[in-house]
Amino acid sequence: MQYDGTNYCGWQIQQNAPAIQQTITDKIEIISKFKVNLIGSGRTDSGVHALGQVANFKTENEINIYKFKHSLNAILPNDISILEMEQADELFNARFHARRRCYIYLFSNFKSPFFQRYSYYYHESLDCKLLNKLCLSFLGEKDFTSFTRKNTETENKICNIYEARWKETKGLIIFYIEADRFLHGMVRTIIGTLIKALKENCDEKFIEDIFSAKDREFAGEAVPANGLFLYKVKY
Repeated sequence: MQYDGTNYCGWQIQQNAPAIQQTITDKIEIISKFKVNLIGSGRTDSGVHALGQVANFKTENEINIYKFKHSLNAILPNDISILEMEQADELFNARFHARRRCYIYLFSNFKSPFFQRYSYYYHESLDCKLLNKLCLSFLGEKDFTSFTRKNTETENKICNIYEARWKETKGLIIFYIEADRFLHGMVRTIIGTLIKALKENCDEKFIEDIFSAKDREFAGEAVPANGLFLYKVKY
């Protein structure tokens, strides 16, 4: 599925705030006339978008998937879209069976009314070559305590990052990152830390010291949510 996260508190259902998960669940239940537990591949934070989110639900009733998908899209708001729908193995779990999750973050280097909602307008130059060199410090299995919110409920802060790279193309700078899992606010904090290291002309030791500190105060300020997209989930 795809969604524009601008008007939502994120994927996960919360009290007194519109969530992607709740919105889709409500529409499924209207069509199916039964209660469902919609399980997403992972939580996206408030304001974060998705190009390839995956979710599953179980039902004892036989459904026509083709008709169900079109009926669901017809009553979902315009900022949420179901791209594909198929029957999966009964034991499939969108969250626990995901092997890797991939995010992209978009920067625009000029002011555009068309990019404003889906990218971070950053007027300073970003040296992708230097940023890619700094990215090497994030690769592998590490403790990302310094790169997630202090009040996160997750006790295990170990994540394995497989790829992290920057690329410039047609007025946009794209940051791509792939890992087995991500913590709350982790991607945006990593990006903010990389930009801080670039601006202050810091080397890899700066990143290593942040990891060692295991304290969010040592990392850079998180970049805005509007440039972040859940790009793909790999199974």
